[in-house]
Amino acid sequence: MQRITYERRPQGDRTLFVVRTDDQMLLPGLAAGGFAHEGDAWTKSFPSDAPHLDRAWLNIQELLVPWLRQTVGLDPVPWAGTLASVIDRLGRDGIDWWLTGSAALAVQGVKVSPADLDLVVAGDDARAVGDLLVDGLVEPVARVDWFCDWWGRAFLGCRVEWVGGIGPRADEPEVTDFGPTAAAALRTVTWHGRPVRVPPIELQRAVSVRRGLSDRVAAIDRYRLRTALR
Repeated sequence: MQRITYERRPQGDRTLFVVRTDDQMLLPGLAAGGFAHEGDAWTKSFPSDAPHLDRAWLNIQELLVPWLRQTVGLDPVPWAGTLASVIDRLGRDGIDWWLTGSAALAVQGVKVSPADLDLVVAGDDARAVGDLLVDGLVEPVARVDWFCDWWGRAFLGCRVEWVGGIGPRADEPEVTDFGPTAAAALRTVTWHGRPVRVPPIELQRAVSVRRGLSDRVAAIDRYRLRTALR
């Protein structure tokens, strides 16, 4: 039986989602998920007027444990099924989005194992993505003061995270695979009969080298060798 409890707490114009657990195996997942550690609790703070906050509160109580189990490596990540669903949902509403991170490599045939799906969304569409993925929404779409204007997170078999309204700061101090430079050089690949926009693989390799992701770099190099020999 999972040893975990939930509390919702108002804090001024914000709302805290509070999680407590004595399951030591899940704690690294809470830290990796951006929960703040306060005494015996782990908390996340959201604007109280964020769209679908009530639904996210219900969802997180159902979906947090499978989310954490995947994060800490206890369960496999069924990213492909989740991506197919996301493509179909966003495509029906004409959402302006593209895929980055390890899943962007996987859809091109690079042999990597994505832990989640990372989406870059037009600022005007960020809230609409929360509407379309509301059944799995665990962090309501909210404004952030970051390299982007919006952030949201859902769990639909695996984690789906999106940033909206990417600005120049995303490519500072160095170019990334989710910033304006990548957005200006997107290519469309066909994956399981579905079109997916992804950053240039050369850019993703350079970013992986800089981040010290040697296994990912090796996987990209093996892919490039295979495709060159075809």
